[in-house]
Amino acid sequence: MDTLSSFIHLNRRHALAAVGALALAGLAGPAWSSEEAPEAFIGRITNDTLNTIKADKALRSGDIQKLMQLVDNQLMPHVNFRRMTALATGPAWRSATPEQQKRLQDEFKTLLVRTYSGALSQITDQVVVVKPLRRGQDDKNLVVNTEVRGKGDPIQLDYRLEKTPGQGSGWMIFDLNVLGVWLVENYRNQFTKEINAGGIDALIASLTARNKSNAKPA
Repeated sequence: MDTLSSFIHLNRRHALAAVGALALAGLAGPAWSSEEAPEAFIGRITNDTLNTIKADKALRSGDIQKLMQLVDNQLMPHVNFRRMTALATGPAWRSATPEQQKRLQDEFKTLLVRTYSGALSQITDQVVVVKPLRRGQDDKNLVVNTEVRGKGDPIQLDYRLEKTPGQGSGWMIFDLNVLGVWLVENYRNQFTKEINAGGIDALIASLTARNKSNAKPA
């Protein structure tokens, strides 16, 4: 097993929590108030979306096209995916061309969505409990701690947020922690190895190849 996939193979509970983090962040409905507390933002969208997934057989079965549509239409408005990809790529991001940056974002998103889609079928009776916010945090790097509770032990699931400035401002997710493993840090370790070996284009090629492999019928 290569290290690029190590994050998602920790065990099924990690995968379930991770897909929850990706999918649960999506169905917030209309734009949220800039005055909404970060823990209220996470609690609202996660529990509302859990109910939507439970009621949607196609999402529970891992329908990749419907999941991609969910991510594009309802998740991306609440995730600073550019920042997430830049952090995972590391210093090489700044020297990448706009086209390379776009390809990295697209392939990274596809990798995450396809990898975690199978875990949707595991969602049954889970609820998300948001823990009290630690005060004094920076609005550009704020962590909301939650637990996914259902059968078995609770699953630690934390969100790293930033508050966006300007009109229509609100909270944006740019990293997540599943049972003590931060997604960005985990992928950065492997991305750095790929970049050191062959540059940004080598990383893009590796992600593209993995996505093509994941797309093949089982």
